[in-house]
Amino acid sequence: MLMTDKSIATLMEALPYLYDFKNKTIVVKYGGNAMLNDEIKNKVLGDIVFLQKAGMRPVVVHGGGPEITAMLRQAGKKSEFVSGLRVTDAESVGIAEMALVGKINTDLVARLNMMGGRAVGLNGKDACLTKAKKHLADVYENGEVNLVDIGYVGDVESINTHLINVLLDNGYIPVIAPTGVGQSGETYNINADSVAGEIAGALKAEKLLVLTDVKGIYSDYRDESSFISTLSFEKAQELIIRGKIDGGMIPKVRACITALSGGAKKTHIIDGRAEHTILMEIFSDEGVGTEVVKGL
Repeated sequence: MLMTDKSIATLMEALPYLYDFKNKTIVVKYGGNAMLNDEIKNKVLGDIVFLQKAGMRPVVVHGGGPEITAMLRQAGKKSEFVSGLRVTDAESVGIAEMALVGKINTDLVARLNMMGGRAVGLNGKDACLTKAKKHLADVYENGEVNLVDIGYVGDVESINTHLINVLLDNGYIPVIAPTGVGQSGETYNINADSVAGEIAGALKAEKLLVLTDVKGIYSDYRDESSFISTLSFEKAQELIIRGKIDGGMIPKVRACITALSGGAKKTHIIDGRAEHTILMEIFSDEGVGTEVVKGL
């Protein structure tokens, strides 16, 4: 097949980025509807394999909320949420671990390897990859903030970057489930966006790419014309406080802030449903999502 002028121009535009990002760590937070559609899933994973073949060091952190909900339902358990986080008792955290580690993680690893990648699945207990402590949810009642225990839901205390770097240095793609291990060996279910932000910061990653179900960040989430292509994390914090960023986008923006605070260079929120958005964000001048940086 003959190459067109457009395809040659695309390759030439990508060339400096291929040079700049060689041997750089790219963390991809994979979730949303891009995980629920088989065709989209394979395209996203194909992009991740491309990053590795192009000389980059991709790390994948995945979610799995819908799968956890489905498995809890099969077990006769209803999902309850407080401040956007799933209430997780001892039985539920075991089911969540089964969904995240036993089902989703192994499926992603198998697909990446079938595509020519060299993927290894990890969870928080592997060499104490993700040490965690109990998260207390903020609940606002009568103008006051109360901290509520919602079970085995955790916050990241530390990341074993040595384990991740050993794998990256030897040409593997770490695929990480968002579970953590407590001081007594207990399992904690952790928000996947939070884990991705902590890992990107701890690794001093070149980029954190957060895949979601919208184009990016809007100054007013109800108005599509208010799309923002680039903003500082200070501005992102301001938009959260003013209520302009709402719902499921809040943990994604906070993940970007965490990553940048920890030492990541840049973060991006992109639509994982659109074709090849990972490659377009990294290898094009324009990009396709919202870039959140530590200073403009």
